[in-house]
Amino acid sequence: MLYKRHRRMIHNHLKMKSLIAILGLFFAFNITAQVDAKAGKTLFRNYCAQCHNKDMKTAMTGPALGGAQERWGDDEALYSWIRNSQAMIAAGHPRAVELWNEWKPTVMTAYPDLTDDQIGSVLAYVAGTADGTLNPKPVGGLVDVLVKEESSSNFWYWILFALLVGLSLTLLRVIGNLDQLNAEKEGKSYKRKSLIQSITSSGLVSILIFALVLLAGYTTVNNAMNLGRQQGYQPDQPIAFSHATHAGLHKIDCQYCHDGARRSKHAVIPATNTCMNCHSAIKVGSQYGTAELSKIYASSGWDPNTGTYIEGYDDMAEEDIKAIFTKWITENYKDEKEVDVLDESAMEEIEGQWNNIVTSLTNEQKKTVQGPIEWTRVHNLPDHVYFNHAQHVTAGKVECQTCHGAVEEMDVLKQDAPLSMGWCINCHRQTEVQFNENDYYKDYAKYHEEIQSGERDKVTVADIGGLECQKCHY
Repeated sequence: MLYKRHRRMIHNHLKMKSLIAILGLFFAFNITAQVDAKAGKTLFRNYCAQCHNKDMKTAMTGPALGGAQERWGDDEALYSWIRNSQAMIAAGHPRAVELWNEWKPTVMTAYPDLTDDQIGSVLAYVAGTADGTLNPKPVGGLVDVLVKEESSSNFWYWILFALLVGLSLTLLRVIGNLDQLNAEKEGKSYKRKSLIQSITSSGLVSILIFALVLLAGYTTVNNAMNLGRQQGYQPDQPIAFSHATHAGLHKIDCQYCHDGARRSKHAVIPATNTCMNCHSAIKVGSQYGTAELSKIYASSGWDPNTGTYIEGYDDMAEEDIKAIFTKWITENYKDEKEVDVLDESAMEEIEGQWNNIVTSLTNEQKKTVQGPIEWTRVHNLPDHVYFNHAQHVTAGKVECQTCHGAVEEMDVLKQDAPLSMGWCINCHRQTEVQFNENDYYKDYAKYHEEIQSGERDKVTVADIGGLECQKCHY
């Protein structure tokens, strides 16, 4: 009896191993133990760039990171510092105390959830940037930085896949032998299953379906988490609007065009009437001439030839609209080139400008040039995330560049920040609220009293509830 029970336990144990091996087949390709500088660049932007200079050589809110490994001389201690600097200071670690004395009262954000591979990737990116190359250097100690070509990585994945397949088939064979032995001991007849029968058995099919459901769930959740996280996204727009020219060269305040940022949840994309405040007088652009401004005029129904809006413009035929704007483009072309007669190349350029107007202002849904300009959205948060521009711009007095980067230097707008949850939370932990002469925070009497008494020197967004879940997820 004990023998049978022991044999059954071994049998079940091997079945469990088989289940684990088979599940491993489906998740083998999701293994991301690869540590490299490319991954470190993204991690640096998400976690470090707010306080540390990206050139790795110049101090900012925090010290320059270039050569950090050499200065620490102990990777294990450095990894611990990154995960929880205050704990190391409290424990009296010499290097930690030295850094604290140099940079206090600035507290480094703790990152307890970063893995060894992630920290190694960041250090590889730091080292490669600091020494002028983007080739990662070994971080030693806890993890070795291995940067391989993608084909090399795929090779090892296929080897792992093949090993798991072999292990699964071997376990199926062993289970079959145990089943046969068990049947013989009990005096029953037993017909060994073929490989096809074993693979297509109901138990194995159930396991495969379960694994597929897990894989589908993992993929769905992972893709959902990445919604809107498209750092560096820089789409072409229907009109070549240059922020560098408007906000940089001409110093136009962001809120002049995006006036919703100070008074509502949305910053709003300005309507063409905002553009017309200036461009009813400035009719020829400094960079593109009439090519881009004519799109604004054609969208809003403003005749640059007469300086007036066109009556009945919404119902006007495209040929009549074309006559108005090709006349305008032609006259400006003659003035610019100082010619009275247009040759064939000039006519082609004028026709090309008109075709570009039509292409930019129409699409499958919008068949006419009349009507709003359909800009391509750059920044997009998930529906379950609440973000209020007015709360940040008017109450918090946050500069636009904090989230959107140096917009005044961008000819084509791009998403500068990752817009991840971690990025937002880290900002709330670090950003000091402007309490002085700010009526939005006068109700926080306790904090005002503590500041006046010297008990505290700052108040962060986290102190006033900036880390509460319902603030952003309502």
